[in-house]
Amino acid sequence: MASRDTRQEFEDIVERLTADYPSLARTGMPPWPRPVLITVLIVGAVVWGFLSVAMVAWGLWGVALTCATVLATAATLTVRARRWRSGR
Repeated sequence: MASRDTRQEFEDIVERLTADYPSLARTGMPPWPRPVLITVLIVGAVVWGFLSVAMVAWGLWGVALTCATVLATAATLTVRARRWRSGR
């Protein structure tokens, strides 16, 4: 019971703080649903493993492929974040 009271008191404090200081409000991107997140992590791990092997097996071409993949992923995530922030 004390845990519920403490939790409610905490929620009240957070609510007052975010009302007084709007910059404290959570404005980040919404989290992905759990199944999507798990799928993305598994696919990312497999791709990263392949790229690690490619760097060793293919030498310079593998390194170039890895760099291109990392840059494309970073660009995609940056565009996604900017679109979300602008409300599109």
